[in-house]
Amino acid sequence: MSDRRRAAVLTEAIAWLRTPYHHMGRLKGGGIDCLMLLAEVYEAAGVIPHLEIPFYPPDWHLHRGAERYLDGLTQYASEIEGPPEPGDAVLFRFGRCFAHGAIIIGWPRLIHAWHNTGVVYSDADQGELSGRAKRFFCPFSNA
Repeated sequence: MSDRRRAAVLTEAIAWLRTPYHHMGRLKGGGIDCLMLLAEVYEAAGVIPHLEIPFYPPDWHLHRGAERYLDGLTQYASEIEGPPEPGDAVLFRFGRCFAHGAIIIGWPRLIHAWHNTGVVYSDADQGELSGRAKRFFCPFSNA
């Protein structure tokens, strides 16, 4: 991998593995959700500035059609067609919106904060992620 920023993202994402899930948490080893994982990893890797993210209910995506996660992400990353590269992000549709984010390790492998298990490695072609609408984003083109 030629880009040191991509390598830094992967190293930081791996360091968050086994952190428990906690809605709006931001503490490595203590608790985090999928949105905060992206914010913390990309900040620690020097890709984005620190983000103060306003409160959001844990089930916002089930009751509203506003693309809050998507709108926030596009301020810091450019949507790409794919295939995604290591260190890029992916958003999956859950409920009415694109409401679950992950960091790509090597498509379809990814790291994400999952509500039942915390921060884990996953495969986008298996389990609850399989078959979901998805969009890819590159945070490096805006950095």
